[in-house]
Amino acid sequence: MKRKNQRLILLVMAGLAVFGAVLLAMAAMRDQASFFYAPGDVARRGLPLDRAVRIGGMVRQGSIQRHPDGVTIDFTVGDDTAATIPVRFTGITPELFRENSGVVAEGRFQPDGRFMATEILARHDENYMPPRLGPQGDRHETNTLR
Repeated sequence: MKRKNQRLILLVMAGLAVFGAVLLAMAAMRDQASFFYAPGDVARRGLPLDRAVRIGGMVRQGSIQRHPDGVTIDFTVGDDTAATIPVRFTGITPELFRENSGVVAEGRFQPDGRFMATEILARHDENYMPPRLGPQGDRHETNTLR
């Protein structure tokens, strides 16, 4: 076999190996992917019961109900449509989690329509300022040696 043909065969085999590795990586990532839905999307498309998903929207006013165990809460997520999703979460919520604020919840839908969240992420707008800074802006404390 000529040297030119050997290089061509080697190049084709290397290309196929890279292509196969990419396909395997994509197949593995597909199971780990988490799709994002707004309440309006769920109302239009139906409940995705077969996989873990993320939902996002605003926590409705007056919807947060804390259970006696101290770590389980029920609340409702809505968006700019009239659609809402009832959510149950067991765990510690982020500091920014409150009514009329944005939230992203990761978990699974139950057949009854309730979303069982395994993780809650509070969202904020671009004007967010950490509580320790307050309205005066950035305060730097300096340590001086005397």
